Amino acid sequence: MIVRIRSPRRMARSKSWLLAQRLLLLAGLLALGFVAYSYVARTAYQAYQSWKFDRALASSAEQPAGAVARPPAPGRAVDGVIGRITIPRLEINAVVKDGVSNRMLGLAVGHIRSTALPGSPGNVGLAAHRDTLFRNLKDIRQDDEITLTTLQGTYLYRVVWFKVVSPAAVSVLAPTAGEETLTLVTCYPFYFVGHAPKRFVVRARRVESVPLPKQL
Repeated sequence: MIVRIRSPRRMARSKSWLLAQRLLLLAGLLALGFVAYSYVARTAYQAYQSWKFDRALASSAEQPAGAVARPPAPGRAVDGVIGRITIPRLEINAVVKDGVSNRMLGLAVGHIRSTALPGSPGNVGLAAHRDTLFRNLKDIRQDDEITLTTLQGTYLYRVVWFKVVSPAAVSVLAPTAGEETLTLVTCYPFYFVGHAPKRFVVRARRVESVPLPKQL
C-alpha cells in the first residue's frame, strides 16, 4: 500500500481554497437575504401606504359638497404620500411619495421636488429603481396610458415619447409651455449590474382629469 503525504504548501493552498469557498457561499447567502428582505419590506410598505391612501380618499369623498374646509395642497396626501401611479398594461401600480432619497426609492416611487405636483401646471417628475417598481417600464409604448390618483382627483396621461439620456440631461424635467406633462425617470440599461450609466426617460402628456367626487 502506497501512502501519499501531502506537502505543507499544498495543504495550506487547500485550506485557503476551502476558506474562500465558504466566504463566497456566505456572501451569496447574505446577498440573497438582503434581496429577500428588500422585497418583503417594499411589498409591505406599499400595501400599508396604499391602504392609508385609500382611507384618505374615502374620507375626502365623504365630505359634504357644501362643507367649508381648507383643501389640501395639490398632490399632497398622508405622511408625504402624493398619490398612486398606475400603468395598467405594464402592471405598474405603486404609491408615490415626496423625495428621491435612496431610502425612499427603495420603498416607493419618488416625486422629484424640483418639478410640479399633480394638478399643477408644469411637468411632474417621478423616479424609481429599474429593478423594482419601474422594472416593467422597459416595455413602455407610445400612447400607453398612465394614471395618477391624488386626493384632488385622477389625472390621465398618454405617453408621447421615451428615450435614453445621460444623467446630466436634466432638461428632460423642464416644463413645456402650454402643457401639463409627466416625466418618468429610471436607470438604464435595465439589466446592467451595478450603477447604470444612463437614464431611461418617459414623457407623457395630460389628456384628462377627473375631480374627486363629493357626497351631496
